[in-house]
Amino acid sequence: MNKPEEHRRRKRLRRKTGEAISDYDMIQEGDRVMVCVSGGKDSYAMLDLLLDLKKISPVRFDLVAVNLDQKQPGFPEDVLPGYLDKLGVEYLIVEKNTYRIVKEKVPDGKTMCGLCSRLRRGTLYETAQRIGATKIALGHHMDDLVETLFLNMFHGSRLKTMPPKLVSDDKKNIVIRPLVYCRERELATFAKQRDYPIIPCTLCGSQPNLERVRIKKMLAEWERDSPNRVVSVFKSMQRVTRSHMLDRDLYDFSALRAEHAACLDERDGAFDRGSSIAAL
Repeated sequence: MNKPEEHRRRKRLRRKTGEAISDYDMIQEGDRVMVCVSGGKDSYAMLDLLLDLKKISPVRFDLVAVNLDQKQPGFPEDVLPGYLDKLGVEYLIVEKNTYRIVKEKVPDGKTMCGLCSRLRRGTLYETAQRIGATKIALGHHMDDLVETLFLNMFHGSRLKTMPPKLVSDDKKNIVIRPLVYCRERELATFAKQRDYPIIPCTLCGSQPNLERVRIKKMLAEWERDSPNRVVSVFKSMQRVTRSHMLDRDLYDFSALRAEHAACLDERDGAFDRGSSIAAL
């Protein structure tokens, strides 16, 4: 193992995580953050990086790792407790047989993600309330957000992704995603360097007909032709020009007059020299 390389990657991921937390004001003084640890590479890395930041942050906060044991056949129940014990972090294993419910309700050949995620989300929200957590941290990264953007565009006709911070549907919890500035490939490399005891998902992650898998393949092809295309798409979500979109709830087109041009979010550059439209 190349220790200097691992150290540099850890430092870079920690910086990106800290920047995301700061930019979106994810953690405040005295927070008790429930870190959802699934046994996958992203949640292991998130816990690792938050523990690092806890040591150096001027903001005092506590962490408690929580894993939901969904009673999937063959799930290695001893792996996470053993790892978390060695880490010396406060943790809780929540047992709930959502696997049985999903298998009973979802017909063969249909994707299980919708029901599985709703059951998992509800259980985690209840757990956060029970243990007094003020924030729920999830391990979604930049690639997840870009994939979700395209999933919503292609299948929901909405320009929407997973936000870095939101109030939960039950209005009782605040969910944060500290890894939104981190790329999946870097997290995967970091996980190998750290030798995390990865627990594969045999429920949803093994399904071949997932739309997210297709989107992931599409983005991978784009990146082969145009490196950092995912980063560009991600940055576009941080720079929304309301006056140059079509949502009438976000921009009052009916009140727009020529004399109001100075109030536009951005000047009309649709036919600027060098633009794709001007070249037609």
